Amino acid sequence: MAEAAEGEVIVRHHYLSLDPYMRGRMNAAKSYAEPQRLDAIMIGGTVGEVVASRHAAFAAGDKVSGMGGWQLYARSTGQGLRKITRPNIPIQAFLGPLGMPGIAAWYGINAILVPKAGEVVTVSAATGGVGSVAGQLAKMAGARVIGIAGGEAKCRFATEVLGYDLCVDHGAADFEARLSAALPDGVDCVFENVGAQPLALCIERLRDFSRIALCGLVASGYDGATPTPLRDLKVILDRRCRIEGFVITDHRALYPQAIDELADYFEDGRLGWTETIAEGLEAAPEAFIGMLQGKNFGKQLVKLI
Repeated sequence: MAEAAEGEVIVRHHYLSLDPYMRGRMNAAKSYAEPQRLDAIMIGGTVGEVVASRHAAFAAGDKVSGMGGWQLYARSTGQGLRKITRPNIPIQAFLGPLGMPGIAAWYGINAILVPKAGEVVTVSAATGGVGSVAGQLAKMAGARVIGIAGGEAKCRFATEVLGYDLCVDHGAADFEARLSAALPDGVDCVFENVGAQPLALCIERLRDFSRIALCGLVASGYDGATPTPLRDLKVILDRRCRIEGFVITDHRALYPQAIDELADYFEDGRLGWTETIAEGLEAAPEAFIGMLQGKNFGKQLVKLI
């Protein structure tokens, strides 16, 4: 490997984050970001250690997070690279609850949904990297939080560890009846990560002046899946509902505030988390496909060192 040039650092990656947005980048269709180029390093969030520096802001030994991609080392000018200054927090947390997923949850809850005490909030993919943080932040706001997750084990984790009031298994044969029972008086806020039937059913149960934060559509946007239907927009009008899609990279200026707040919650024990870790870069493709199929439990990571 060539040495760092003036103004550059070389980072040895410890962990790689696998996230649903990567699948969207594999399509050539117009989207909010440029498609992933063929024959180029695959995009991806990373955390690691500076092993060589000729940059005034970084020194060898600094722990950093950035978008280093699917590789063991990255050469960087420092743009987009952030120092990790909380040594008591596991470094990989800055790819999960204190990274892009956690920041997305923080933004969706605080800037779009703004749940009030006593309101009802639903969170799909309730135990995933984004959903797990969104549910806990909604609980901190005093809301009644209903999770939607795949499987009884994930639902137990949602209620017993993350503090959800209820969690409904979307794979259950009587899912619609269970969700209806969990929302007897409707829903005020919907934090959506999945789309498909769960979202459609929540829309049917909206209350007046409800809000929807549309963070992801993993069940309906990839691999030829059927798009999420909106059968009748009249419910949006009748309930005076606000629905807003967001992409967290549009709000980079808020990252430091979000990370600081989330790190405080993490250190004082208010923010629980879990992760699924694949070992070695060669395991990344299979782990990525498994994540899109819901096989991961919590944040999906690849350990590189």
